[in-house]
Amino acid sequence: MSACRDEERTLARTIVREQVAGQKKNSGGSGSPFGLTGSMLKWIAIVTMFIDHVGGCLLEVYFMNSHGNSPYKGFWDLPSDQMTFWFEVDIALRCIGRLAFPIFCFLLVEGFLHTRNVKKYALRLGLFCLISEIPFDLAFRGEPFYWLYQNVFFTLLLGLLGIWALEYFWRRQRLVGALLAIATALVADLLHTDYGAFGVFFIELLYLFRSRVLVRNILCIGSLLLYGGLEMLGALAFLPIVLYNGTRGKQPKYFFYVFYPIHLLILMAVGRWLLPVLLCV
Repeated sequence: MSACRDEERTLARTIVREQVAGQKKNSGGSGSPFGLTGSMLKWIAIVTMFIDHVGGCLLEVYFMNSHGNSPYKGFWDLPSDQMTFWFEVDIALRCIGRLAFPIFCFLLVEGFLHTRNVKKYALRLGLFCLISEIPFDLAFRGEPFYWLYQNVFFTLLLGLLGIWALEYFWRRQRLVGALLAIATALVADLLHTDYGAFGVFFIELLYLFRSRVLVRNILCIGSLLLYGGLEMLGALAFLPIVLYNGTRGKQPKYFFYVFYPIHLLILMAVGRWLLPVLLCV
């Protein structure tokens, strides 16, 4: 019985891959030497994320003392024109960073559609949820354990579980799959993950309309615009996304997973120990 189910799941995933490949071919993107590879998209996301975190960690937490626990507390004593300048720098960095999350979500869906083992994919995300949490809390809150906000790996993991449920129950009980997908989004809100329920729904939206590229782009861009605030600028992420040529490109397999907690620790160290020295010179 289990063997039959395994064969059904394998067949279903093969059909999905063929549909995605056919859609990319129709849009001129399947295996084309032109456009952006998955590796190029990932680098765009990594660079823009790092720029965003320079603002969110170094400037806001340590320089601007947003949470009141920075070792350097002189920002608010600066002349008003200098304060305005640093606020504008921070906003500029955060605006650039809005491109990262939609691209990571898109790449997550691509990874799900092409992975040979979803369980290992989910376990890998789950492992780095835990590994990254202390660096995340240190970088953004200046303390090792902050339970009111969780890192983006939790959002990506819950999004993966949501689309996995949608795929698994698609030919059996779609209502069950839909309820589980909704449940993963609610869990994201309960855990206060980065981007919360919206982030999970965004991943599920990318998956559900994966074979209808124009509709997918319109719905995803519309959802970002409706989300409001700086996140509206995330719509610009679909400029590089539409240039995706359907190829993986050369990339270190675990680079992003390792880069995420390490760069947060580096930013924390710079903000806590180096930045006060530089600013007080």
